[in-house]
Amino acid sequence: MESSSAVLAGLQPNYLLCPSRNPSSSSTFLRPFSTHHSSHSPSLKLQKRLPLACYQAVPPSPIRRSATLSDTLRTETSELADIEWDNLGFGFVPTDYMYVMKCAQGGSFSDGELQRFGNIELNPSAGVLNYGQGLFEGMKAYRKQDGNILLFRPEENAARMRLGAERMCMPSPTVDQFVEAVKATVLANKRWVPPPGKGSLYIRPLLMGSGAVLGLAPAPEYTFLIYVSPVGNYFKEGVAPINLIVEHELHRATPGGTGGVKTIGNYAAVLKAQSAAKAKGYSDVLYLDCVHKKYLEEVSSCNIFVVKGDVISTPAIKGTILPGITRKSIIDVARNQGFQVEERAVDVDELLEADEVFCTGTAVVVSPVGSITYQDKRVSYGESGFGAVSQKLYSVLTRLQMGLIEDKMDWTVQLNPAKAY
Repeated sequence: MESSSAVLAGLQPNYLLCPSRNPSSSSTFLRPFSTHHSSHSPSLKLQKRLPLACYQAVPPSPIRRSATLSDTLRTETSELADIEWDNLGFGFVPTDYMYVMKCAQGGSFSDGELQRFGNIELNPSAGVLNYGQGLFEGMKAYRKQDGNILLFRPEENAARMRLGAERMCMPSPTVDQFVEAVKATVLANKRWVPPPGKGSLYIRPLLMGSGAVLGLAPAPEYTFLIYVSPVGNYFKEGVAPINLIVEHELHRATPGGTGGVKTIGNYAAVLKAQSAAKAKGYSDVLYLDCVHKKYLEEVSSCNIFVVKGDVISTPAIKGTILPGITRKSIIDVARNQGFQVEERAVDVDELLEADEVFCTGTAVVVSPVGSITYQDKRVSYGESGFGAVSQKLYSVLTRLQMGLIEDKMDWTVQLNPAKAY
């Protein structure tokens, strides 16, 4: 906690309001106050919309930054945010702070800081915009009944980002840097963590090539950024069963490609098939392998499990399937509950004989599948709710994530908001 508090103490709360060079624009940049002037525009700036009447130079505050930080955060985090917690969906809600850390190609990340949440500005030639050099992670924080906040296996997300960064030729934060940055961001936005049972705080770490590069090459500068948003259920069905369609022409990933890392391009590639499926009334798409076109891979943004008796099968991780952290956790929970879990090639025909099918992912946690349509044939698995197996696994995992049962796996990290500052 000491490291997180140290990061929080370095927050830059004093900003000069800098009006746009275009007098007709109502956009301003928020820049941390500095006694040093540079003629070069930074590659990432905070932006805030203000009315023209507010375009006045604001002198730097005479109050020390540490004191200003303390007053600001105590005011903003003393109560829960004023939103309709009972009506949370899985949509973006702006919060208070984001975390930013940078480094040059070949260098190491250091000196990260919390900043006011806002838009960022990138050079049009940034590597992430031109060549898709970017990764992201997804995590959640839950509020316990005693007010403390729980993170779930953050070191696993940190390790996965490091593996992805190596594949995408990017430097990445250390595991400790990643975890401490997540802690600091969550604590700074603690008023946005939903009350117990009302949802979770979704945490989105980004790693991107923010430096300008014209020819195809790794970017010269990289930005690690974390923002958060309170969320409810991912699918509009909530925890009701979802309906999938098997896609046999378009593919999510190829052997030797980037399907096994959480790079941003993997997700844009599924939008066409996903949009077509939703237009026909399906919840999402289940993809097959691109070589044999008969083995299950994953849903657009989650892993797939097939249940037959006491055996739970899921496609093996072989470079085209994302190694989901919820997937990994469910496998361990299932084995501890006495189920046999097989990680192997799962033929699409096995769906015809399955007792249950369910998906796993950070956003969905565990989502029961009510039906799957393949080549105009629809197979139903019971559309009234969870099956017995998925219900049991869902209950154990979510109760552990929310701190309702003892964490014998040592998977959760507890944050005490009262001791944060």
